[in-house]
Amino acid sequence: MWRGRFRPRCSAIGYEGYVMATTAKKDYYEILGLKKSASADDIRKAFRKLARKYHPDVNPGDKSAEEKFKALSEANEVLSDPKKRKIYDQVGFYSDNIDPATAEAYARAGGPGGGFGGGFPPGAQHAGGGAGQGAHFDFGGFDFSDFINNAGRGQNTSNTGGSFRDIFSGIFGGGRGAAQAEEGPEPGTDLEYQVNVPFWTAIRGGVMRLNITRRDICSQCHGQGALEAPGKCPECNGTGQITQTGGRMKFNVQCPRCHGTGKNLTMCPTCHGEGTVTKTEPLEVRIKAGTRDGQRIRLPGKGNAGAHGGSQGDLYVIIRAGDHPIFRREGDDISLTVPVSATEAALGSKIEVPTIDGRALLKIPPGTQSGQKLRLREKGVPSATREGVRGDEIVEITVTVPMPRDERTKELLRELAKLNPEDPRAELWSKV
Repeated sequence: MWRGRFRPRCSAIGYEGYVMATTAKKDYYEILGLKKSASADDIRKAFRKLARKYHPDVNPGDKSAEEKFKALSEANEVLSDPKKRKIYDQVGFYSDNIDPATAEAYARAGGPGGGFGGGFPPGAQHAGGGAGQGAHFDFGGFDFSDFINNAGRGQNTSNTGGSFRDIFSGIFGGGRGAAQAEEGPEPGTDLEYQVNVPFWTAIRGGVMRLNITRRDICSQCHGQGALEAPGKCPECNGTGQITQTGGRMKFNVQCPRCHGTGKNLTMCPTCHGEGTVTKTEPLEVRIKAGTRDGQRIRLPGKGNAGAHGGSQGDLYVIIRAGDHPIFRREGDDISLTVPVSATEAALGSKIEVPTIDGRALLKIPPGTQSGQKLRLREKGVPSATREGVRGDEIVEITVTVPMPRDERTKELLRELAKLNPEDPRAELWSKV
């Protein structure tokens, strides 16, 4: 059993220089018989070759072969995954609880590629302060299983210095743990409101008055979530840091009460530490002429307030345009159905039709059939996105057949049928 020692003692970040019991590291490259520079293809080939040799089915009852196969599988699982392999190369072992950013920070701070065998290089300035300058921390072979196992079981690690990420955030982040990141500025979330807009308001434009409920900055604490009282923080005695332990290691981490300020802060009684409060306020939304159903109108800075000085979110108003008993809207076009008499359809005519601007003349060509569509150019909706562009009005014709009410009308219709002996169903029968 190797016994390592931190050297020298560094009180700036709370390490205690004493002997610690450790376990040997697992060298996955050695297990697979590879160099650290091995390619992904080399790793795959080496694992397949050794797995066939030590597979339990090939070696029934051989415990050593079974253990060897488990070690091979573990090494392959880490080294065959580029992300896991990178963490292993940076830190010297792998756990799902190690954050990639933490491993990257350790490597940048002087951690040796391939493990904790060294530490900060001599003369390196530690982020925690001058006390760490020139210190060399030897983590070689130290057993971090307490932190990993506790995190894997979901146990409360408040008494052991927090999670693995919290510990190394404290080391490489100037003594500030994960709590500091959580208390940083957080942008406010966006809001969405659906607004029912009358048909004519969507066509011609207008102003809608709404009551918006959102999170606003607390007026008492000005979004900080805490109020300052005279004196020093009673938990850290004004230092801004408290000592936590993790197994046999000690760490100075940011004070959770004052967030590293050393001030005597108390929770705001109005927002209960949130920094924001619920507020309902009136708001006017300008609807442009030609606004379509489903269109989103963005109002910058009208969403929820951000926490701890973060920017405000945006408000998105989603338009739900109302219907009309006659007009049907399709994009910027207006469509409607207009009845005409059989005589108007047969002989042709000019008739008045309704538009969104009033009445307009429509020419009915001779021989117009029921269901035929005629177009009135630029009689549709003004475009909300293209200046000076308007849609069209599409008029669908419905031919109404008169009901003969006397013998004279019937005689005229029979005479008309003799003059036009064409079978209107001839084309239909030709396709049967």
